Amino acid sequence: MYPEIVALFDDAQTTCLAKGQVLFRNAEPVRSMFIVEEGSVELVRHARSGTRLVLSRVRPGNVLAEASAYAKVYHCDGVSLSRSRVKRVPVSEFQQKLTSNADLQYVWAKALAHELQAARMNAEVRTLRTVAEKVDVWLESNKSLPPRGELQVLAQVLGVTREALYRELAKRRA
Repeated sequence: MYPEIVALFDDAQTTCLAKGQVLFRNAEPVRSMFIVEEGSVELVRHARSGTRLVLSRVRPGNVLAEASAYAKVYHCDGVSLSRSRVKRVPVSEFQQKLTSNADLQYVWAKALAHELQAARMNAEVRTLRTVAEKVDVWLESNKSLPPRGELQVLAQVLGVTREALYRELAKRRA
């Protein structure tokens, strides 16, 4: 994230989350904007069928649920993947800081555009047929694989099973 955006949270309240703890739920009123300081938080939506859809995994230095700045209610759940720490500012304060500074508005728009590009890339990767194609395209964008303990997260992002991803990676090492 951009330092100008991170600075919006300099005087913010800190909240510590346990693994699996819910920060906010779908349909709750948006009261705060969050930035992840430590750990990782997932944005999750549940389909009517019960399928759990992971919309995003937000890492340190990134704003959580950016679109919430313009919504009345959250459109997903925010769930901590590990012990995490987030900072929160009231959404009204966040909006006021943005609207009072044209340079900051530009940086925020740039950050949102970057997130949109990443979301489109993830959607495109999921349309590919083979695990090899998905890994190739993901590597073109991300340059390297995540640490070993996070490969199962990559499998979810790619829309493949862990086992299929591990087999593909083993082929590439051979």
